Amino acid sequence: MSNKRYPRFLSVLPFLTMLLLGGCDMVLFNPKGQVGLNERNLIIAATLLMLIVVIPVFIMTAVFAWKYRASNTQANYQPNWAHSVRIEAVVWGVPALIIIALGILTWKSTHALDPYKPLESDVPPVTVQVIAMDWKWLFIYPELGVASVNELAIPDNTPINFRITSDGAMTSFFIPALGGQIYAMAGMQTQLHLIANEIGEYRGFAANYNGEGFSKMGFAARAMSPADFQAWVAQVRGDSARLASMADYEVLAKPSIEHPVQHFASVQPGLFQHVVDKYEGMNRGAPAHGKMDDMPDMTMDSH
Repeated sequence: MSNKRYPRFLSVLPFLTMLLLGGCDMVLFNPKGQVGLNERNLIIAATLLMLIVVIPVFIMTAVFAWKYRASNTQANYQPNWAHSVRIEAVVWGVPALIIIALGILTWKSTHALDPYKPLESDVPPVTVQVIAMDWKWLFIYPELGVASVNELAIPDNTPINFRITSDGAMTSFFIPALGGQIYAMAGMQTQLHLIANEIGEYRGFAANYNGEGFSKMGFAARAMSPADFQAWVAQVRGDSARLASMADYEVLAKPSIEHPVQHFASVQPGLFQHVVDKYEGMNRGAPAHGKMDDMPDMTMDSH
């Protein structure tokens, strides 16, 4: 390609970029849960506030370059000019007001979108215990006595109270369509409260690099009607596989990549807390390994 053709190519580059991006699903700006919707609105509000400064700067750059160009002999030339109260007021005042507005917005949203804060709803929440392993996700439903691997089934318009830990490397639990991510760490338990407002299947994945199988550590988050969710639970309870002991769990916990969806009709009580407590050096004061029933929660902040 000759140098003369570069300008023509550069002129169509933005159009080609738009075509490529046209197939992208900007899931963060198309949320399917109330938490994700609130986070999207926060991103938009903060961006618009900052554009109050950015857009005028770009406009004035073009205007000044044109008005005070060398060929414009009509421009007001003031070589000794050094100060303007009005300009100083705008340069300092407008950013100060934006920072104040962003501070208020951040303060309110930080408390409103606290991942540890339960969601208000007339519908009783469903508790899901999440264990990140190498390289798959185990979802335990302690109130229902069932579990699944790499498949998260939840009823729509129902708060989901996640309790999250890791049986190994630190990673991050993330369902972009429903809300923000939170870390999963060995010896600790983090919390996340989400809700799905629409029925559908959404992508979940590990958002923090954790080794060889990181890129394949995904799962399907399936939001369904309450009736369909109960049918799913009944189907899982009819499965022959069980996590009846730590020996069963240790077999499942062996590293594997692209582990298929798997259901367990029953789960050893206290399994989740046992996984948290087995890293005693990272969670001092926890109960001994052998006590798997009636263990208290050892909740620790992910930050």
